Amino acid sequence: MIKFPEGFYWGAALSGPQTEGITNKANESVWDAWYKEEPDRFFNNWSAETACDTYNKYKEDCRMMKDISLNSIRTSIQWSRLIKNLETGEVDPDAVRFYNDYIDEMISNDVVPFINLYHFDMPNELMVKYGGFESKHVVELFAKFAKSAFELFGDRVKYWITFNEPIVPIEFGYYYDAHKPNKVDPKLGVQAGYNTILAHAKAVEEYRKLGLSGEIGTVLNLTPAYPRSNHKADLKASEYCDAIFNKSFLDPIVKGEFNPLFTEICKENDMLPDMTQEEVECIFGAKIDFIGLNYYVPRRVCAPLHAPNTDGPWMPDWYFDNYSMPGSRNNPHRANNEIYPKAVYDMAMDLKENYGNIRWYLAEIGISITDEQKLVEDGVINDTFRTELLKEHLVYLHKAIEDGSNCFGVHQWTFIDNWSWLNSYCRRYGFYSLNVETGERTMKKHALWFKELIKNNGF
Repeated sequence: MIKFPEGFYWGAALSGPQTEGITNKANESVWDAWYKEEPDRFFNNWSAETACDTYNKYKEDCRMMKDISLNSIRTSIQWSRLIKNLETGEVDPDAVRFYNDYIDEMISNDVVPFINLYHFDMPNELMVKYGGFESKHVVELFAKFAKSAFELFGDRVKYWITFNEPIVPIEFGYYYDAHKPNKVDPKLGVQAGYNTILAHAKAVEEYRKLGLSGEIGTVLNLTPAYPRSNHKADLKASEYCDAIFNKSFLDPIVKGEFNPLFTEICKENDMLPDMTQEEVECIFGAKIDFIGLNYYVPRRVCAPLHAPNTDGPWMPDWYFDNYSMPGSRNNPHRANNEIYPKAVYDMAMDLKENYGNIRWYLAEIGISITDEQKLVEDGVINDTFRTELLKEHLVYLHKAIEDGSNCFGVHQWTFIDNWSWLNSYCRRYGFYSLNVETGERTMKKHALWFKELIKNNGF
């Protein structure tokens, strides 16, 4: 029997823009606007207009959380819903009512809310006017939004998260082309990344000023970069990859310092952001209480096989090539999705050895299955593949805890199959299946095993 520490949090992760729908929303997000512009970029032309309709079905959803004994949930407050006037910070009364009721409903069902403030959902008005986090004015508006959320809900919410996966909008909005603003402008991307870290720090600062009794942190998606070999060129390639995608945010937020290799990359390519000493002091002084780590797949990299085209825009790929390891184990339910549970242990040990053994939790562990209907047996989706794979990851997590890692919980992505950006509903992850046409929720087999996991605090 593998037992986890007493008081361990077991739950699910989700987000406002992926579950709530747009009913009575004060402002459009970039995703709402982008769908109107280019619906064909979204799988099956599915929008988030209804999503899981959690705005109307939150009471039902909270009862379902209790049905499988979840003791915690992470979701997000949408900036575009809570704030009616984005410049003045005036809140929307209906949004205040909704989030108050939703939080109260979770608590009444013995579910501890972990509330995130930003999950890729920049208000479109701020993107159009200012370029989103390209602008330091938007940083100040985010701090104002965060303060309002803390004041409105901080009496009951004891775990706050500033950002979910802040590298993702930078990677896919400025290095590549799968998020707004789709600019493929790395210098601007580095500035937006720096401003995002500053926005995080200012939100932490606002939280501390209020003297609330809870904790505040952030959630990063870490993709450990494993080199093809021990050759120095491959090792250097993995260092570059790690600096760009992991340590560019992890180091300033947790260590209070900018990663030297990422800084070197920015200097060499004329991408250093505009910054002030006062801002840097704010960033380095914003101490967090915990961090959440999201893990799905590792990165395998090797030394670049070809010289970069320096006439084109800078790309992370100048320093490494992605590498498919012969004989690697892959998810049979999703192409090009490597399974490597040991990465959970490696991430935990990295935090222990290099980041002061900060308190952390596994904020997302997602196991993707496409076309789950092929797994239906006697009217129930038999996703025991998900169960067996989660067990493997938890074995490595337990070993990390035994070896001194300061982990306090696990949240699986996700509670109900939800709308997922350009993928829409293609990939399914939930404890509950969502019928996109009717909105009906149906428990999957894995959810019953997870309920027993919580009951026993182990397996």
